[in-house]
Amino acid sequence: MASPTVRRNANPFRSVATPTRTYLPLLLRRWGAWAIEVGLIAATAIVPYKLGEYAKTHFSGEMVPLNAALVTTQETIAKTLALPLSEDSRMAAPLTNLFWSGALLLPLTVAGVNLYFLSKTGKTIPKAWLNVRVVTAEGDSPGWGRVLVREGVGRWGLPLGLTYIIWRYSGAFPGLGILSGLAGIMLLAECASALGNSRRRGFHDYLAGTYVVDAGQRFPASGIWRETGTWADASRSSQGTKPQWTEEDAAIATIVLTPETHWQERQNLWLWMRQHPGLSLLSVALTGLGLVLGTFVGTQVYVQSQANLREFQQQDNQVFLALVSKLTPLSTRVPDERRSAILALGTIDDPRALPLLVDLLSQERSPVLIDAIQQAVVRKGPAVLPSLRRLNQALRNELESLQNGGIPQEQVSLTLRQRATQRAIAKIFTLYSGQLSAVDMSRVDLGQTAPGATRFTLVLDQVDLAGMQLKAAILTNARLRGSRFYGSGEDDRWGTFDDLITDLSGADLKDADLTSALLANAIMHRTSLIRATLTNANLTHARLTGANLGSAKLVGADLRQAILTDASFAGADLAGADFSQANLQAARMGQASALDAKFQFANLVQSDWKGADLSGADLSQANLQEASFASARLVGTAFNQAQLQNASFQAADLTRTDFRGANLDGADFQGATFVAIVPTSSSQFVKLAPAPTQTPFLRGVNFSKVRNLSPDQITYLCAQGAQHPKCSQ
Repeated sequence: MASPTVRRNANPFRSVATPTRTYLPLLLRRWGAWAIEVGLIAATAIVPYKLGEYAKTHFSGEMVPLNAALVTTQETIAKTLALPLSEDSRMAAPLTNLFWSGALLLPLTVAGVNLYFLSKTGKTIPKAWLNVRVVTAEGDSPGWGRVLVREGVGRWGLPLGLTYIIWRYSGAFPGLGILSGLAGIMLLAECASALGNSRRRGFHDYLAGTYVVDAGQRFPASGIWRETGTWADASRSSQGTKPQWTEEDAAIATIVLTPETHWQERQNLWLWMRQHPGLSLLSVALTGLGLVLGTFVGTQVYVQSQANLREFQQQDNQVFLALVSKLTPLSTRVPDERRSAILALGTIDDPRALPLLVDLLSQERSPVLIDAIQQAVVRKGPAVLPSLRRLNQALRNELESLQNGGIPQEQVSLTLRQRATQRAIAKIFTLYSGQLSAVDMSRVDLGQTAPGATRFTLVLDQVDLAGMQLKAAILTNARLRGSRFYGSGEDDRWGTFDDLITDLSGADLKDADLTSALLANAIMHRTSLIRATLTNANLTHARLTGANLGSAKLVGADLRQAILTDASFAGADLAGADFSQANLQAARMGQASALDAKFQFANLVQSDWKGADLSGADLSQANLQEASFASARLVGTAFNQAQLQNASFQAADLTRTDFRGANLDGADFQGATFVAIVPTSSSQFVKLAPAPTQTPFLRGVNFSKVRNLSPDQITYLCAQGAQHPKCSQ
């Protein structure tokens, strides 16, 4: 018998690093290295992300779509953290694309490099700086398997996974502040788990079988870990004597004995079968018989089910063909039978029935049969809406082509068909309210038609249309009181990833009644709302860039944080409306009535309020730089702490207007009236004179850098306690 080969270790001690003097305890250096690791990864993500945000907001130019990796990452993060995701977030400047790609790749690179060094040497870059090393029980580097378990599962995966589950299902969802706090507590608790034992091993170390030691410590070749937290040589006795092992002992110690349990189990099974041949044969026979019977029964069931299916399909096909035969142009059936056949088509479950009904609706001329087709189509539910939308658009184009000439009878027939499509769509909207979030009804014509036998008015009060696509839809004179254009989605939470938001961009809602409608977060870019009624409507966070709300009624409407850049409110009634923190940059508000409206913290840069009535309105702390209030009525208006640089107040009525704390540098007050004085005669111009009593609205206000103040205005301002260089004179 050949003797096994014994591999000797010439050096029984392996030096990992040169010992260095340290002044901080190992535990503090461990936590410091971890904090630096997290800080490096966070910095490589935050810095490029902030640079990308800066490029997006400060570098004007053509916006480009985000690359696919960023879009996927954005959607994943938004879905996981229940963050709202707007369409604007998918467009960015080219530099933003570059920086955000770096924010995605750099943290992964830094983390990958650290994990590589940790697996190969036991040290990340920060651990090497602070003289800390991760080792196994034998003093070796941990390797990839232990590193992934230690970092991916123990340190980050389990704490953050448990945090997310608690947050998601404990009622704290979707509060991100609570999630951040819980995550911090769980990570700190995981780090603090190293304080609970003498070896200073955290939960992640126990899970991966690793230890954290001083990188300058020497490890014996056959080391073991003492309970006191030091390494000892297992080959030496406690008295320091040399080991008394012989060559034969060493050879025996290196032999690996393979267990024979599996072979014995196989031998036992075969032995039992040999000892009981009758039972073995019976078991095999019963098993085979069961398999044969099972296969036979399963085959028969399958064959019978297929035969039944073919029979049902044949019966349905016969029914469908019988109904179609009654609808052919050569059929001699009376109208009542044709009507019955049409109604029956709406009840059968045949995929050919739906396109046939739509085709019949596009050709039928009889008003009675058109109504029957409409009823049959409605029974098909939302599945018929795409076909109805296409037919609606086609009929609208035909009607427009016949406006300048054509056979009157043909126009009436087309109008009846168009009204039928409109009524069918409206009925489906009503019957399937709240189930239409994925429906695209862009460019559909549901506007009010002319009075007469073919008149149609869309009435959808209290209907849930959240999530629908209604781009460029015609909804003139529609009645949508209390209707919902915004929903909470499957998670039943507002302001999360799966919110249902209706897109009404470019839609025509002239004269529509949207009283108390829920339009929060709705997309309404360049939507026409001329003369629309939006009393008490909820438009918070709605996007109405370039929308036309001329002469609209928004009494008591809620437009907080809405985006209304370049929107038009000419002649609109905004009494009591709330525009707090809204973006109204370059909005046109001429002749609007905004009595007691709220515009706190709103962005009103370059907005135009010529001839508007803002009596009692609150514009405190709003940004009104370069805004125009020419000829506006501002009685009792509050401009506290507002930014009014280069604003125009020419010929404005500023009676009891509150300018305290406002920045008026460069503002133009030519012809402005600070106090109402009744002229002594009808031919005398209105002149300013000091009021008999002082008011607090102008006290301490700095008018030193304003423009076009007349001597009478300066006299009045000085009497009210305002600041001006000529007040001392």
